[in-house]
Amino acid sequence: MKLISFFSILFFLISCEEKNLAENFQLPKIEITEEGKIIPIDSTKLANIKDSNVVAFYGVNQNKTFWLADSLHRQKIIALLNNVKMEGLFSEYFDLKNIQTEEKNIDILMDVALVDYDIILTENLSRFIKKATKGSLNPKKLYTNWDLKENNVNFTELLLNFQKKDSFNWALKRVIPHHIVYKRLKDALKIIYSLPKEEFVKIEQSSKIVLNDTNVILPLIKKKLIYWKDLKPKDNLTPFFDQETELAIKKFQMRHGLAPDGIIGVGTIMALNFSKEKRKEQIIANMERWRWYPRKFEREYLIINIPDYKLHAIRNNDTLQIHKVIVGRAKRKTPVLSSRLTHLVFNPTWTVPPTILRKDVLPKAKRDRSYFKRKRITIYDSKKNVVSSMNWQAHKAGSYTYVQSPGTFNSMGLVKFMFPNRFNVYLHDTNSRGFFEKDIRALSSGCIRVQDPFELTEYFLDDMENWSFEKIEKTIRKGKTKEVNFKKDVYIHVLYWTSWSENGKLQFRDDLYNFDVGLYKKLRNKI
Repeated sequence: MKLISFFSILFFLISCEEKNLAENFQLPKIEITEEGKIIPIDSTKLANIKDSNVVAFYGVNQNKTFWLADSLHRQKIIALLNNVKMEGLFSEYFDLKNIQTEEKNIDILMDVALVDYDIILTENLSRFIKKATKGSLNPKKLYTNWDLKENNVNFTELLLNFQKKDSFNWALKRVIPHHIVYKRLKDALKIIYSLPKEEFVKIEQSSKIVLNDTNVILPLIKKKLIYWKDLKPKDNLTPFFDQETELAIKKFQMRHGLAPDGIIGVGTIMALNFSKEKRKEQIIANMERWRWYPRKFEREYLIINIPDYKLHAIRNNDTLQIHKVIVGRAKRKTPVLSSRLTHLVFNPTWTVPPTILRKDVLPKAKRDRSYFKRKRITIYDSKKNVVSSMNWQAHKAGSYTYVQSPGTFNSMGLVKFMFPNRFNVYLHDTNSRGFFEKDIRALSSGCIRVQDPFELTEYFLDDMENWSFEKIEKTIRKGKTKEVNFKKDVYIHVLYWTSWSENGKLQFRDDLYNFDVGLYKKLRNKI
């Protein structure tokens, strides 16, 4: 009897415990919508997510799945990942195959697998946002001549935009760079992908080919011109260099920043030997660089494309002036930078910078001390005393300051435009204006020389009453150094891109500093 009572009490206690547990423990509530399930996500699973933006995404959504109940947006994510190559990204960056498999089997997946699938979608979208906005690489780890501020991008906010609006495209537009050059790069990539497979052999030609020449290599050249749509298709490709082919060569040369003389020389042959694949790689490298450039440009700015040797003055998205420029040669690269123009200097002096002093001035001065006098360079010691060339001591060369007097002979020319930067480079006139007639203008020691600087001066000052063109000329004729501050904010962006499209035509420029190939390889290595 006592035994029965004991087991009765034990059963009672166990039953009460199970009842209490059942009351205290509730299974996650799963909502069923017309589109699909909404499932709570376990806190331990969220804790294992490495991407803080993804965690924040689900936090805003009360730690529940988001995409399972939105088949339309799931399809848009899949379409986006399927088409990442059009943004110059590699599909290998993303879990596309896994996503496609899960989507195909979504109706038979267990709840645990469905949660994992929802998280994978969010993680891949977050990954796309990061790569599309800031790129896959850090330029400051790649280049020493880089002086751009890192873009301040709020990845969490961009990801959350996909919850804020019904339109997937609305959120996506806030991710993709929207500068006109980036858009033209996308157009260029689209053109490249539309071209058929090519099977051309390399052109071997050392001597020039001119109009009315006959050369066995011309049929191959014509085939390439047809492929790149500079020459209309022909049934009979002869070895004769006719006028139609000459015109096609000129078109090709213009698209590649070459002198459009219609002569097939070394530069033209080199450009013709670029394959579709290499041009594609070049465009992708340029798209990556444009993700590093400022997300927003100012109301008024100068933009200089180093490989194109061009300066554009932009106001309210309109190009008001275009100037030829001379940039640094390969061994003394012009830095990539953004800054604000502060003032200009009429009749500037020129303090010889350390690099030019060491590599150019001192070797010449040591051979012939009259070099200082010929170049009108004054030598100062540490106490600002003038040192004659005869008393100048070569072994102490680094302790002196070397200043070139103002005048037409001055390396800065007659006007210099100043903007703060750690490389001590300027935008300035030159005493060698004939160099602007050259096609390849990578000739300076890093500074940027600009053609027609007085037109640019008038544009900057924008004050016809006080600074007319006549007043500018009068100030220069006085020969005295004069500084003038800018009353308005004008910014300068010295950038580097070697490809784009214009009116549906591919544009390429010589990769002066060999940035493209190395960058593409590093992007591939990130996979």
